[in-house]
Amino acid sequence: MNQKFYDAVAANPVIAAVKNESGLKKCLDMPEICVVFVLYGSIGTISALVEQLKQAGKTVIVHMDLVAGLGAKAEAADFIAQYTRADGIISTRIEQVRRAKELSLYTVYRIFAIDSKVLGHVTGNRAIGEYADFVEILPGLMPKVIRRMCRELAVPVITGGLISEKEDVIAALDAGAAAISATNEDVWGM
Repeated sequence: MNQKFYDAVAANPVIAAVKNESGLKKCLDMPEICVVFVLYGSIGTISALVEQLKQAGKTVIVHMDLVAGLGAKAEAADFIAQYTRADGIISTRIEQVRRAKELSLYTVYRIFAIDSKVLGHVTGNRAIGEYADFVEILPGLMPKVIRRMCRELAVPVITGGLISEKEDVIAALDAGAAAISATNEDVWGM
């Protein structure tokens, strides 16, 4: 795991997940936000979005699955590394996470905890521990699942999705999550 990335997350365990221009503007005005997940854009705009956040001193992680025009292939990570100043990527595709790690980018492997089969696949997949700095589990309102995943995974857990109240943040962190990510701008200041 990359210690610098872990330290940035630990410094403020609420991660702003930015999904549009208004969220970007609000995030830029919040110096307490250290790490930002970018959940929108296109291959034509992502470099400029990242640059704005970098100039504000943020650690920027781009969600590969949500940038229009980036393909599902591992080589899409090359585009992020070569044409943006992003610090890392998020992906639901382990191949992209592996390639990003080869390129010395920070990595977050995102999963949707929809059933026990998914959870078993994640905890039994050695590649996740080799390539992911963090695993992000969605939705974030399942303290028992978060606790289990924190015990069974070799990497720290971030949780997100549906988190909207202070109690949600506290429950996720109490269950062992290293951080929470939220698109809900009201959560960013908690």
